[in-house]
Amino acid sequence: MMKNCILYNPNANNGKCKEVAEQFAANLKGGENKLCDITKIGTYKDFFAGLDAETAVIICGGDGTLNRFVNETAGLNYANKIYYYPMGSGNDFWRDVEHTDDEPLEMAKYLTDLPEVIVKGKTYKFLNNVGFGIDGYCCEVGDKLKETSDKPINYTGIAIKGLLFHYKKTNATVIVDGVKHEYKNVWLAPTMNGRYYGGGMMPTPDQNRLGDGTLSVMIYHCWGKLKALMAFPSIFKGEHVKKTGMVEVLTGREITVKFDGPRAVQIDGETILGVTEYSAKAVKNAAIDLAAATEA
Repeated sequence: MMKNCILYNPNANNGKCKEVAEQFAANLKGGENKLCDITKIGTYKDFFAGLDAETAVIICGGDGTLNRFVNETAGLNYANKIYYYPMGSGNDFWRDVEHTDDEPLEMAKYLTDLPEVIVKGKTYKFLNNVGFGIDGYCCEVGDKLKETSDKPINYTGIAIKGLLFHYKKTNATVIVDGVKHEYKNVWLAPTMNGRYYGGGMMPTPDQNRLGDGTLSVMIYHCWGKLKALMAFPSIFKGEHVKKTGMVEVLTGREITVKFDGPRAVQIDGETILGVTEYSAKAVKNAAIDLAAATEA
């Protein structure tokens, strides 16, 4: 009989993940299902040591849950197959991979060679993105709201209010594979491994997490608040990139973003406060151009 260990994050989906995971486990067919609270795992080395190699691990939660898993299992060897089923509020990874079956997704190809980012001297892996600017501000405000309310967080509403009233834009230096770019009046400067973040925003519509081993950074910059706000909704369809006077997308393997004042950074939705710069690096080898190699 197939065995499944269902790792759920009780904090995901505005605290409703346990209830959803229990229903999910009850509906899984053809196996023995055990639920495990991801927040109560001491070390993953001990966790995997307590599993049969044939036991499948199904991660249930959102993008932050996946981020936590990949960072806490970094460098760890385990024989178990890893699956994922979305139970978060944003689910941008699920949206990006376009998994249409209502079944858990096998994660092996998505968990290898993940990009890394250095923030305040510490290295993190990331699945989707590193957000710097008003996106980090939104996570900062959202985290504070979660401490006082169990209501769903409206990140779009936070972003709009931030654009109009609260968030202060910065100047930025963006270095991509050694080439320096300078920008004024920057609202957003996320580096992306996938296409989506923030519950459906598409800052880099051409980014491919399984592609040529590069990352994309999108710089959203303009002086006026009203202009920035009017263009903002187009990011949900990726059409903001047509506004070349205020949006630029750069691709490369090593990307550093520096702001002239501290702001919050979010890594797959996990917030770090008071950051002035981050450096992201692709780990996956760049794809080989076979035609060019043949000509050479």
